[in-house]
Amino acid sequence: MPIDACANTFAEMAAAILPEDMTRLRVALAAPLPLSRFCKDGLGVKSILRQFQRRQDFSGCYVLLRDGAPFYVGISRSVIQRLRQHVKGKTHFDASLAYLMATEKTGHTMKRADAMKDADFLKAFAAAQALLRNCAVAFIEIDNPVELYLFEAYCAMELDTFEWNTFRTH
Repeated sequence: MPIDACANTFAEMAAAILPEDMTRLRVALAAPLPLSRFCKDGLGVKSILRQFQRRQDFSGCYVLLRDGAPFYVGISRSVIQRLRQHVKGKTHFDASLAYLMATEKTGHTMKRADAMKDADFLKAFAAAQALLRNCAVAFIEIDNPVELYLFEAYCAMELDTFEWNTFRTH
C-alpha cells in the first residue's frame, strides 16, 4: 500500500521523479523573485496569491538565494504563506531561519522564548530578516508529501546548502 498516496517506488523517485523536479526547480532558479515581494505592508497572502494568478496557496519546495547563490532549501504545504513568515514573522516558529541566523550571530544559550524577549537578540533577529528581504527565491509546486520530503533533502544536497539546512531531529 502506498504511503500518502505516493504511487512511485523509491527507486522510481530516485531515478526519475526527483531529477525531474530538480530540472523544474533549475528553470525557476534561472529567474528568481525578490523575497521582498512577500513582505510588502498591506499585502497579505491572498493579495500575493492574486499577483501569481492563484486562488490558493500550494505545497512545494523553495530555495532562497543570496547574491545569486542558493543558501537554503525549504518545503511547505503553504509556500506563499511560509515565504511571508520568513520575512515578516514575529516568533521563532514563524521566522525559524531568521532565528537560526540570529542565534549564530549572537551565540545565545537562552531558551527560544527567552531569546525572543531579549533586546540584543531581537536586534540580530531583525537584521537577519532584513538580510532575507534582500534575497531572492525560486519555488516549484509538489503536491505529494512523500515526494516533497524526499525532494527537500535531495535538493539541499544537490545545491549544497549545508550552512542552514539540517535534517537532525529535535
